Amino acid sequence: GDDGDDAATAFGIYFKLNSFVFMPVFGLNNGVIPIIAFNYGAQQRRRMIETIKRSTVYASCVMVLGMVIFQLLPGTLLKIFKATDTMMSEGMVIPDDSVAVGIPALRIISLSFCMAGACIALGGCFQALGKSMYSLIVSFIRQLVLLIPVAFVLAQIGHSMGNDNLVWWCYPIAEIFSLLVSLLCFRRLHR
Repeated sequence: GDDGDDAATAFGIYFKLNSFVFMPVFGLNNGVIPIIAFNYGAQQRRRMIETIKRSTVYASCVMVLGMVIFQLLPGTLLKIFKATDTMMSEGMVIPDDSVAVGIPALRIISLSFCMAGACIALGGCFQALGKSMYSLIVSFIRQLVLLIPVAFVLAQIGHSMGNDNLVWWCYPIAEIFSLLVSLLCFRRLHR
């Protein structure tokens, strides 16, 4: 029904917004991969570890900043796209219900940003050290093994409880497990 349309609209807006938070982290990651790989090849372990630590901290800081913005200004962020969509799509207006659905969605999903920053940085580390399979495993676990099934289960539970916002918790849950798997892979790699 309309709730599904509002949720889909809110989710679409979230995807547009999250790219502004994730883009700097992916850019940082792309810059760090060759530095880690160079130091690995040059057998400069101390530099390599320092680069990994710093990139993880910087990525996490950017993501925490993004989370804070999403927590404090979700309505403002959603309304930015209401104006943009109205101007660009022949008078189409995002219904206010989408903003009401979108505020809890942005707040809940953005909780996953903290863990995502570290996962992205560690994924880049795996690639730089020639262990891209670890990165692939973490992504696979996050997207297919956890995110989709957890979203399905939470949607069912939430619908039966009359709380459709429960589904958004699939993102923080999937990201927590992804971070744990990333840390396990990194620990194995570090040895």
